[in-house]
Amino acid sequence: MTLGYVLRRILVSVPTVLLVVLMVFVAIHLVPGTVVDMMLGTQNYLTEEQIRQLYTQYGLDKPLIVQYFAWLKNTVSFNFGVSLRTGKPVLQLILNRLPVTLELAALSMVIALTLGIVLGVASAVKRNSFADDIIKVFSLIGISSPAFWIGSIFIVLFSGLFREFNIFGYVPINHDPLKNLQSMFLPSLTLGLMICAQIVRVTRASMLDVLRQEYIKTAMAKGVSRTALIFKHALKNALIPIVTVSGIQLGYLIGGTIVIENLFALPGLGRLLLQAVNERDYPVVQSIVLFVAIMIVALNILIDFVYTLLDPRVELK
Repeated sequence: MTLGYVLRRILVSVPTVLLVVLMVFVAIHLVPGTVVDMMLGTQNYLTEEQIRQLYTQYGLDKPLIVQYFAWLKNTVSFNFGVSLRTGKPVLQLILNRLPVTLELAALSMVIALTLGIVLGVASAVKRNSFADDIIKVFSLIGISSPAFWIGSIFIVLFSGLFREFNIFGYVPINHDPLKNLQSMFLPSLTLGLMICAQIVRVTRASMLDVLRQEYIKTAMAKGVSRTALIFKHALKNALIPIVTVSGIQLGYLIGGTIVIENLFALPGLGRLLLQAVNERDYPVVQSIVLFVAIMIVALNILIDFVYTLLDPRVELK
């Protein structure tokens, strides 16, 4: 049953992934200028014949529909092509950058879930108190503030207060774990606080709904301790909406870290995508979008399994 469910989800997801890639393919080709134009710049010393040869070399002289299906055919056989700008295999470029983005996403989610669930539960338990008001204002500010603004505030604060702190750049974890965590701290905190704000609101609403249930009142009447009531009986049943929001946000993180990676000079997948778009490096752009779309689909399937763990009444059909 489970294997059949996974296969059905994958088959249903294939058209969605292909549609996303097709939309990005069309969008990037609608942007004025090609990779040849970017290479030539404003000072062009090549003849018309040489420029024509460059277009032929990169396959840009063919109709768009032919280019798309040629790329799709190669991708099915796991041939993602080479970067038009660097000549390096696209798959290698993606795999080199992916660990940075995954680490950033993982650390951000740890911060977001830890803070978000704790503050959300506290807000629900202390409903209509001063602490509840402070947490609601905090979550409202977090949702309303763009990531680059929060990141910029952190850069100004830390560069002024902690001059020795490594704000920009990236240190691989296998080179120096401590400096790696230091280089990832502010980017992770920036994204973590943004997501945390949404998790606080969902956790608060879900906890309030659960705390009104009859079985909670029965447990209170039986003398169950307040801590056990909140964390053992209420929070477990309030987790499904939190898992849903967390999964959506994790998908956003994997594909949407462009601003933060550029702000903190992190060599991740988002920064590679932005460079590829600027340079009209079509194979890199298309492959990254395909890669992210597949990861989001896989993440959604994983979330469905988490539902069954949290609530045995949920069946995968």
